[in-house]
Amino acid sequence: MTDDLQFEVDNRVATMTLNRPDKLNALSDEMIERAIELLERWRTDPDVGCIVLTGQGRGFCAGGDVKAMGAAPAEERTLEQKIDRQRQVHRFPWLLYEIPKVTIAAINGAAAGAGLGLALSCDLRFASSKAKLTTAFAKVGFGGDFGTTWQLTQLVGPARAKQLFFLPDVIGPDEAERIGLVNGVFPETELTAEVKKIATRIAHGPMVSYRYMKENVNRSTTADFSTMLDTESMTHLRCGQTEDHREGVASFVEKRDPEFRGR
Repeated sequence: MTDDLQFEVDNRVATMTLNRPDKLNALSDEMIERAIELLERWRTDPDVGCIVLTGQGRGFCAGGDVKAMGAAPAEERTLEQKIDRQRQVHRFPWLLYEIPKVTIAAINGAAAGAGLGLALSCDLRFASSKAKLTTAFAKVGFGGDFGTTWQLTQLVGPARAKQLFFLPDVIGPDEAERIGLVNGVFPETELTAEVKKIATRIAHGPMVSYRYMKENVNRSTTADFSTMLDTESMTHLRCGQTEDHREGVASFVEKRDPEFRGR
């Protein structure tokens, strides 16, 4: 455990909690590096079936630490070095999106800028009734990072994505659900428990199936129908070779709940 990032694994659910509540969990180097390390570890950990990302206190993640940006002295690094560093920190949202485990954002409060990007990079997003979402980049003269331009375009289309960038108004949870940014909204006091129920259900599900479902849905954003049919021909039959497939068929015939083992 580190100061800026807390984590635990319980009942096959791994939870990462961004822990800078006095700064609405604005990102720090320590937080990003530790999150990347954990995600890389959990991607192959057989005892982790689902990953939840949330924030401590009243914020999910305020994005970059704007006050620190203003106070920081001019860096000696070249532009190329800065780009390399940015690409490295972008592994955080990329791993949330690409890792072969289901990732869930429990948006307990403000999700702004890069914090919004982290939430959108998760497979599922559930918001508290107190959640607030905003791109925020235009307010500080940035162009958008942490995958926000791609994720917003995929989720709401280019016209609405441009609106959310050009006019970075704060969106409440109900509006976020209406336009497809979040999958559901829970009362503030129930968010943690409700997301834990969902994550636990997934964590004890058919993990090989989830892996290929996630890969195929992600791939379908850029592939054509013919390519996806060909891909499904392989992944569907691969899932049919698993113990979980056989258990699913048996439980259906025997009219009982399946007991998946993740293999």
